[in-house]
Amino acid sequence: MRSVGWATRVTVGMVLVLAGATQCGRPSLEFAGEIAYGHVLEQHEFGPRPVGSEAGRLTAEYIVRELEKHGWATELQRFGFRGVVGTNVIASKGEGPLYILGAHYDTRSLADRDPVDPSQPVPGANDGASGVAVLLELARVLALDRGGAEVWLTFFDAEDQGRINDWPFSVGASHMAEHLAVHPQAVVVVDMIGDADQQIYFERNSDEGLMRALWAVAADLGYLTSFIPSYRYSIIDDHIPFRERGFTVVDIIDFDYPYWHTTEDTPDKVTPESLERVGRVLEAWLEEHVVGETD
Repeated sequence: MRSVGWATRVTVGMVLVLAGATQCGRPSLEFAGEIAYGHVLEQHEFGPRPVGSEAGRLTAEYIVRELEKHGWATELQRFGFRGVVGTNVIASKGEGPLYILGAHYDTRSLADRDPVDPSQPVPGANDGASGVAVLLELARVLALDRGGAEVWLTFFDAEDQGRINDWPFSVGASHMAEHLAVHPQAVVVVDMIGDADQQIYFERNSDEGLMRALWAVAADLGYLTSFIPSYRYSIIDDHIPFRERGFTVVDIIDFDYPYWHTTEDTPDKVTPESLERVGRVLEAWLEEHVVGETD
């Protein structure tokens, strides 16, 4: 794991201050990739974050602090699996039909695709931290005060232990989906979206209509080289448990990532620009196409 030094954290803090300022001294409501990247660095500082670890607990606490800072109501959903306790973080805001955005914050305990040392844990800068970073920056910028929709930002634990010691993938998401007492209009999962060489294709286990709507927003924003409207992969991810319950789901994932499940999944492979593209697509979709159409 590469360490992010004190000087880097000061720089990130300065970015947070500068990006949050406007001429009137009020917070900006435009998604800022640099702020999101700061969240990647902060998570990376905790070290690898497998389910049940101290680093995972600290990450959940960090997520809650950031959410509550921006006025989101938060809930911890604890669950047990094979003697390990995991924690989902669920944050809510707004009124109206429910839309759920999700990302996993845990990291894989073994870098089993690493060509040098597969016994080491995965740092998880992209596979874990990037999706969380996008949701945390959305927590700052989403305009939901005028009503029209309720949004949940959900942070899943125990996604990434699949096929290690007979664990399945998406344990935390499965727990949430099984206990969900409301019917969301849509569930959108973001995962591994920070890659500098960003290529996000349609995913075969996702709802085609909602995918096309999201990719159309990306096209309007000029992101056609990153959001590519053609099918490439079928992914087992945190959207699957919700799909199995009959909900409309989309997985926004860049699976063409050579550092997946290796020790090289570090912050230098992630860029603010990639985080910003995904964040602005989701922000525009929710504020203009979801909330705007229900006003």
